[in-house]
Amino acid sequence: MDGPVLEEERAMVTTRSPARDRLLAAANELFYAEGVHAVGIDRVIERAGVAKASLYNTFGSKDALVGEYLRGRQQANRERITAAVEAADGPRARLLAVFDAQAALFARPGYRGCPFVAASAEAEPGGTVQKVSDEYRAWVRALLTELARDAGAPDPDALARQLYLLYDGAAIAVRMDRDPSVADPVRETAALIVDAALRG
Repeated sequence: MDGPVLEEERAMVTTRSPARDRLLAAANELFYAEGVHAVGIDRVIERAGVAKASLYNTFGSKDALVGEYLRGRQQANRERITAAVEAADGPRARLLAVFDAQAALFARPGYRGCPFVAASAEAEPGGTVQKVSDEYRAWVRALLTELARDAGAPDPDALARQLYLLYDGAAIAVRMDRDPSVADPVRETAALIVDAALRG
């Protein structure tokens, strides 16, 4: 799903104010490494090197900062997956490219699992974390459905659901077992599911 703090993700805020840039960079680093619930707002402010008033003037609350952190992660993931899909040759390969992008993410140093899962673990139902996480998950499901349809699957919704469950399971397994090599059998299983669906 999403991974370590990367240089391209730090650079996503170049058009924003310096205080906003620093707060988002600090939040991205601390929230991903330690969790949104474990990291207090004072730690983010200290890491960012800004006054407390800067955070409240810019975001209004920790909840809003968490939302922006997750939206940044969502955007980075969308770009990464979309690039992998667009680089693939043919409808079947485009569908499996989602798993190739996931495998590349798992292999990056510092990968600590999906930030949406981590943030959702203790989040209030109906709050900002759930809303932003739901947006991202809906995007992945819609992408898989579209790619399954393009590949000629007789039931693209059913195929997308199977692949999405596999995609989710892989992210949980690599985090809980600390084993990025899980990406290989996951990719092989995805290919088997896709080929069976396309034959059916």
